Amino acid sequence: MTGATPVKRVLLAKPRGYCAGVDRAVIAVEKALELYGPPVYVRKEIVHNRHVVETLRERGVIFVDETSEVPEGALVVFSAHGVSPAVHVEAAERNLRTIDATCPLVTKVHKEVNRFAKDDYDILLIGHEGHEEVEGTAGEAPDHVQLVDTAEDAAKAQVRDPSKVVWLSQTTLSVDETMERVEQLRERFPNLADPPSDDICYATSNRQGAVKAMAAECDLVLVVGSRNSSNSKRLVEVALQAGARDAHLIDFAREVDESWLDGVGTVGVTSGASVPDVLVMELLRWLAERGWADVEEVTTASEKIAFALPRELRKVSS
Repeated sequence: MTGATPVKRVLLAKPRGYCAGVDRAVIAVEKALELYGPPVYVRKEIVHNRHVVETLRERGVIFVDETSEVPEGALVVFSAHGVSPAVHVEAAERNLRTIDATCPLVTKVHKEVNRFAKDDYDILLIGHEGHEEVEGTAGEAPDHVQLVDTAEDAAKAQVRDPSKVVWLSQTTLSVDETMERVEQLRERFPNLADPPSDDICYATSNRQGAVKAMAAECDLVLVVGSRNSSNSKRLVEVALQAGARDAHLIDFAREVDESWLDGVGTVGVTSGASVPDVLVMELLRWLAERGWADVEEVTTASEKIAFALPRELRKVSS
Protein backbone atom coordinates (compact mmCIF):
# COMPACT_ATOMS: atom_id res chain seq x y z
CA MET A 1 0.00 0.00 0.00
CA THR A 2 1.44 3.40 -0.99
CA GLY A 3 0.92 6.81 0.58
CA ALA A 4 1.39 8.06 4.10
CA THR A 5 -0.84 6.83 6.90
CA PRO A 6 -3.60 9.43 7.36
CA VAL A 7 -3.46 11.58 10.50
CA LYS A 8 -6.17 10.42 12.89
CA ARG A 9 -8.43 13.14 14.26
CA VAL A 10 -12.07 13.71 15.19
CA LEU A 11 -14.16 16.73 14.21
CA LEU A 12 -16.99 17.10 16.72
CA ALA A 13 -20.00 19.08 15.53
CA LYS A 14 -21.53 21.75 17.72
CA PRO A 15 -24.45 22.20 18.09
CA ARG A 16 -25.41 18.54 18.35
CA GLY A 17 -27.68 16.40 20.52
CA TYR A 18 -30.60 17.50 22.69
CA CYS A 19 -32.69 20.41 21.49
CA ALA A 20 -34.89 22.47 23.84
CA GLY A 21 -38.07 20.59 22.86
CA VAL A 22 -36.57 17.16 23.59
CA ASP A 23 -35.04 18.36 26.86
CA ARG A 24 -38.44 19.69 27.95
CA ALA A 25 -40.25 16.46 27.00
CA VAL A 26 -37.81 14.17 28.83
CA ILE A 27 -37.82 16.39 31.95
CA ALA A 28 -41.65 16.40 31.82
CA VAL A 29 -41.73 12.58 32.07
CA GLU A 30 -39.09 12.54 34.84
CA LYS A 31 -41.06 15.19 36.79
CA ALA A 32 -44.29 13.22 36.35
CA LEU A 33 -42.54 10.13 37.79
CA GLU A 34 -41.26 12.20 40.73
CA LEU A 35 -44.61 13.83 41.49
CA TYR A 36 -47.01 10.95 40.85
CA GLY A 37 -44.82 7.83 41.01
CA PRO A 38 -44.94 5.00 38.47
CA PRO A 39 -46.59 3.90 36.34
CA VAL A 40 -46.63 6.95 34.05
CA TYR A 41 -48.03 6.18 30.61
CA VAL A 42 -46.56 7.81 27.50
CA ARG A 43 -48.33 7.74 24.15
CA LYS A 44 -45.74 6.70 21.52
CA GLU A 45 -42.02 7.19 22.25
CA ILE A 46 -41.52 10.44 24.19
CA VAL A 47 -38.65 11.19 21.78
CA HIS A 48 -37.18 8.99 19.06
CA ASN A 49 -34.19 7.60 20.91
CA ARG A 50 -33.67 4.01 22.06
CA HIS A 51 -31.44 4.84 25.03
CA VAL A 52 -33.86 7.48 26.41
CA VAL A 53 -36.89 5.19 25.99
CA GLU A 54 -35.17 2.17 27.58
CA THR A 55 -33.90 4.26 30.54
CA LEU A 56 -37.40 5.64 31.22
CA ARG A 57 -38.97 2.20 30.84
CA GLU A 58 -36.66 0.91 33.59
CA ARG A 59 -37.94 3.73 35.84
CA GLY A 60 -41.59 2.74 35.46
CA VAL A 61 -42.77 4.43 32.27
CA ILE A 62 -45.17 2.40 30.14
CA PHE A 63 -45.09 3.31 26.44
CA VAL A 64 -48.31 2.68 24.50
CA ASP A 65 -49.21 3.15 20.85
CA GLU A 66 -52.76 4.36 21.41
CA THR A 67 -54.60 6.29 24.12
CA SER A 68 -57.10 3.41 24.34
CA GLU A 69 -54.36 1.25 25.95
CA VAL A 70 -54.13 3.59 28.98
CA PRO A 71 -56.35 2.50 31.90
CA GLU A 72 -59.27 4.83 32.63
CA GLY A 73 -58.31 7.70 34.94
CA ALA A 74 -54.53 7.11 34.62
CA LEU A 75 -51.84 9.70 33.82
CA VAL A 76 -50.62 9.92 30.22
CA VAL A 77 -47.92 12.11 28.67
CA PHE A 78 -48.19 13.10 25.00
CA SER A 79 -44.85 12.93 23.21
CA ALA A 80 -42.76 15.81 21.83
CA HIS A 81 -44.07 15.06 18.33
CA GLY A 82 -47.60 16.24 19.13
CA VAL A 83 -51.05 14.67 18.79
CA SER A 84 -54.20 15.49 16.87
CA PRO A 85 -57.34 16.97 18.49
CA ALA A 86 -58.99 13.53 18.18
CA VAL A 87 -56.43 12.13 20.65
CA HIS A 88 -57.22 14.90 23.18
CA VAL A 89 -60.94 14.09 22.81
CA GLU A 90 -60.34 10.37 23.35
CA ALA A 91 -58.22 11.11 26.46
CA ALA A 92 -61.02 13.28 27.90
CA GLU A 93 -63.61 10.57 27.19
CA ARG A 94 -61.46 8.04 29.06
CA ASN A 95 -61.07 10.48 31.97
CA LEU A 96 -57.28 10.45 31.62
CA ARG A 97 -55.05 12.99 33.32
CA THR A 98 -52.84 14.38 30.56
CA ILE A 99 -49.51 16.17 30.35
CA ASP A 100 -48.90 17.57 26.88
CA ALA A 101 -45.15 17.52 26.15
CA THR A 102 -45.58 18.57 22.50
CA CYS A 103 -42.60 20.66 21.40
CA PRO A 104 -43.65 24.35 21.24
CA LEU A 105 -42.26 24.53 17.68
CA VAL A 106 -44.63 21.71 16.63
CA THR A 107 -47.50 23.50 18.40
CA LYS A 108 -46.65 26.57 16.30
CA VAL A 109 -47.18 24.53 13.09
CA HIS A 110 -50.50 23.19 14.50
CA LYS A 111 -51.65 26.78 15.01
CA GLU A 112 -50.63 27.67 11.44
CA VAL A 113 -52.72 24.75 10.14
CA ASN A 114 -55.73 26.00 12.09
CA ARG A 115 -55.31 29.55 10.88
CA PHE A 116 -55.04 28.62 7.20
CA ALA A 117 -57.87 26.06 7.46
CA LYS A 118 -60.11 28.76 8.96
CA ASP A 119 -59.35 30.93 5.91
CA ASP A 120 -60.25 27.91 3.72
CA TYR A 121 -56.77 27.37 2.24
CA ASP A 122 -55.53 24.07 0.85
CA ILE A 123 -52.49 23.14 2.96
CA LEU A 124 -49.66 21.14 1.40
CA LEU A 125 -47.77 19.57 4.30
CA ILE A 126 -44.24 18.52 3.38
CA GLY A 127 -43.26 15.59 5.57
CA HIS A 128 -42.72 11.85 5.89
CA GLU A 129 -45.74 9.57 5.65
CA GLY A 130 -46.50 7.74 8.89
CA HIS A 131 -44.33 10.02 11.07
CA GLU A 132 -46.06 10.85 14.36
CA GLU A 133 -45.55 14.58 13.96
CA VAL A 134 -47.19 14.55 10.52
CA GLU A 135 -50.17 12.56 11.83
CA GLY A 136 -50.69 15.07 14.67
CA THR A 137 -50.34 18.11 12.40
CA ALA A 138 -52.59 16.77 9.63
CA GLY A 139 -55.16 15.80 12.29
CA GLU A 140 -55.67 19.48 13.13
CA ALA A 141 -57.58 19.98 9.86
CA PRO A 142 -57.74 16.69 7.91
CA ASP A 143 -60.08 18.11 5.24
CA HIS A 144 -57.59 20.85 4.33
CA VAL A 145 -54.23 19.07 4.61
CA GLN A 146 -52.54 16.96 1.93
CA LEU A 147 -49.23 15.26 2.65
CA VAL A 148 -46.40 15.82 0.18
CA ASP A 149 -43.62 13.33 0.87
CA THR A 150 -42.10 12.43 -2.50
CA ALA A 151 -41.57 14.21 -5.84
CA GLU A 152 -44.52 12.13 -7.14
CA ASP A 153 -46.74 13.53 -4.37
CA ALA A 154 -45.73 17.06 -5.45
CA ALA A 155 -46.66 16.24 -9.05
CA LYS A 156 -50.05 14.76 -8.05
CA ALA A 157 -51.26 17.29 -5.45
CA GLN A 158 -54.64 18.82 -6.33
CA VAL A 159 -56.00 22.08 -4.92
CA ARG A 160 -59.43 23.68 -5.19
CA ASP A 161 -58.22 27.24 -5.76
CA PRO A 162 -54.59 27.81 -6.87
CA SER A 163 -54.69 31.32 -5.36
CA LYS A 164 -55.43 29.89 -1.88
CA VAL A 165 -52.72 27.32 -1.24
CA VAL A 166 -49.92 27.31 1.36
CA TRP A 167 -47.07 24.95 2.19
CA LEU A 168 -46.10 23.97 5.75
CA SER A 169 -43.57 21.35 6.85
CA GLN A 170 -42.63 18.77 9.43
CA THR A 171 -40.12 20.42 11.77
CA THR A 172 -37.36 17.78 11.48
CA LEU A 173 -36.76 17.60 7.72
CA SER A 174 -33.67 18.41 5.69
CA VAL A 175 -33.80 22.10 4.81
CA ASP A 176 -32.50 21.44 1.28
CA GLU A 177 -34.90 18.58 0.56
CA THR A 178 -37.85 20.65 1.79
CA MET A 179 -36.97 23.58 -0.47
CA GLU A 180 -36.67 21.16 -3.39
CA ARG A 181 -40.31 20.07 -2.78
CA VAL A 182 -41.38 23.71 -2.41
CA GLU A 183 -39.85 24.57 -5.81
CA GLN A 184 -41.65 21.59 -7.40
CA LEU A 185 -44.94 22.76 -5.90
CA ARG A 186 -44.32 26.38 -6.87
CA GLU A 187 -43.88 25.39 -10.53
CA ARG A 188 -47.42 24.00 -10.41
CA PHE A 189 -48.91 26.63 -8.10
CA PRO A 190 -47.12 29.99 -8.68
CA ASN A 191 -49.21 31.66 -5.94
CA LEU A 192 -48.14 29.11 -3.32
CA ALA A 193 -47.89 30.97 0.00
CA ASP A 194 -44.98 30.45 2.41
CA PRO A 195 -45.48 29.74 6.12
CA PRO A 196 -45.55 32.94 8.19
CA SER A 197 -42.31 31.79 9.87
CA ASP A 198 -39.80 29.02 9.30
CA ASP A 199 -41.35 25.64 10.18
CA ILE A 200 -38.11 23.65 10.17
CA CYS A 201 -36.91 23.92 13.72
CA TYR A 202 -33.82 25.95 14.61
CA ALA A 203 -32.15 22.85 16.09
CA THR A 204 -32.65 20.76 12.93
CA SER A 205 -31.21 23.56 10.75
CA ASN A 206 -28.30 24.18 13.14
CA ARG A 207 -27.32 20.50 13.34
CA GLN A 208 -27.41 20.22 9.55
CA GLY A 209 -25.35 23.43 9.23
CA ALA A 210 -22.66 22.07 11.58
CA VAL A 211 -22.41 18.83 9.58
CA LYS A 212 -22.19 20.74 6.28
CA ALA A 213 -19.34 22.83 7.68
CA MET A 214 -17.15 19.79 8.40
CA ALA A 215 -18.35 17.05 6.00
CA ALA A 216 -15.94 17.79 3.12
CA GLU A 217 -12.97 17.24 5.47
CA CYS A 218 -14.32 13.91 6.76
CA ASP A 219 -13.48 10.43 5.51
CA LEU A 220 -16.26 9.11 7.74
CA VAL A 221 -19.13 10.80 9.60
CA LEU A 222 -20.77 8.95 12.51
CA VAL A 223 -24.21 10.24 13.48
CA VAL A 224 -25.44 9.07 16.89
CA GLY A 225 -29.21 8.63 16.66
CA SER A 226 -32.01 6.10 16.29
CA ARG A 227 -33.38 4.71 13.05
CA ASN A 228 -36.85 6.12 13.68
CA SER A 229 -35.44 9.62 14.28
CA SER A 230 -36.18 11.72 11.22
CA ASN A 231 -33.68 14.47 12.00
CA SER A 232 -30.88 11.94 12.74
CA LYS A 233 -31.39 10.13 9.43
CA ARG A 234 -31.30 13.49 7.62
CA LEU A 235 -27.88 14.23 9.17
CA VAL A 236 -26.43 11.15 7.43
CA GLU A 237 -27.88 12.30 4.08
CA VAL A 238 -26.65 15.87 4.59
CA ALA A 239 -23.12 14.63 5.44
CA LEU A 240 -22.91 12.61 2.23
CA GLN A 241 -24.36 15.41 0.10
CA ALA A 242 -21.87 17.89 1.62
CA GLY A 243 -18.86 15.78 0.68
CA ALA A 244 -18.20 13.19 3.40
CA ARG A 245 -16.75 10.01 1.88
CA ASP A 246 -18.88 7.77 4.09
CA ALA A 247 -21.52 8.26 6.81
CA HIS A 248 -23.43 5.96 9.15
CA LEU A 249 -26.19 6.19 11.77
CA ILE A 250 -25.55 4.36 15.05
CA ASP A 251 -27.39 4.19 18.38
CA PHE A 252 -24.34 3.18 20.41
CA ALA A 253 -20.53 3.12 19.98
CA ARG A 254 -20.60 -0.69 19.97
CA GLU A 255 -22.51 -0.60 16.65
CA VAL A 256 -19.56 0.93 14.77
CA ASP A 257 -18.18 -1.60 12.27
CA GLU A 258 -14.37 -1.45 12.60
CA SER A 259 -14.03 -1.96 8.83
CA TRP A 260 -15.53 1.53 8.36
CA LEU A 261 -12.29 2.90 9.86
CA ASP A 262 -9.97 1.33 7.25
CA GLY A 263 -7.85 4.06 5.66
CA VAL A 264 -9.77 6.77 7.56
CA GLY A 265 -8.02 9.88 8.84
CA THR A 266 -10.73 12.35 9.84
CA VAL A 267 -13.89 11.12 11.57
CA GLY A 268 -16.79 13.56 11.95
CA VAL A 269 -19.08 13.00 14.96
CA THR A 270 -22.51 14.48 15.59
CA SER A 271 -25.85 13.47 17.08
CA GLY A 272 -29.54 13.96 16.43
CA ALA A 273 -31.75 16.31 18.43
CA SER A 274 -33.09 13.54 20.70
CA VAL A 275 -29.69 12.10 21.71
CA PRO A 276 -28.22 12.60 25.20
CA ASP A 277 -24.55 13.69 25.07
CA VAL A 278 -23.48 10.71 27.21
CA LEU A 279 -23.81 8.55 24.06
CA VAL A 280 -21.54 10.90 22.09
CA MET A 281 -18.93 10.85 24.89
CA GLU A 282 -19.07 7.03 24.83
CA LEU A 283 -18.35 7.10 21.07
CA LEU A 284 -15.42 9.54 21.55
CA ARG A 285 -13.91 7.17 24.17
CA TRP A 286 -14.37 4.22 21.77
CA LEU A 287 -12.62 6.14 18.97
CA ALA A 288 -9.80 7.31 21.31
CA GLU A 289 -9.06 3.69 22.24
CA ARG A 290 -8.49 3.05 18.52
CA GLY A 291 -6.19 6.00 17.98
CA TRP A 292 -8.63 8.84 17.26
CA ALA A 293 -7.89 10.77 20.45
CA ASP A 294 -7.38 14.21 18.90
CA VAL A 295 -10.81 15.93 19.06
CA GLU A 296 -11.53 19.35 17.59
CA GLU A 297 -14.96 20.96 18.06
CA VAL A 298 -16.49 22.64 14.99
CA THR A 299 -18.91 25.32 16.22
CA THR A 300 -21.31 26.93 13.75
CA ALA A 301 -24.06 28.27 16.05
CA SER A 302 -24.77 28.99 19.69
CA GLU A 303 -28.07 27.74 21.12
CA LYS A 304 -29.51 29.41 24.19
CA ILE A 305 -33.17 28.49 23.74
CA ALA A 306 -35.05 26.86 26.62
CA PHE A 307 -38.77 26.11 26.91
CA ALA A 308 -40.89 26.24 30.07
CA LEU A 309 -42.28 22.92 31.30
CA PRO A 310 -45.82 21.93 30.20
CA ARG A 311 -48.33 24.02 32.13
CA GLU A 312 -49.81 20.92 33.87
CA LEU A 313 -46.44 20.51 35.62
CA ARG A 314 -45.83 24.22 36.23
CA LYS A 315 -49.02 24.32 38.34
CA VAL A 316 -47.82 21.46 40.55
CA SER A 317 -44.17 22.53 40.75
CA SER A 318 -44.86 26.14 41.73
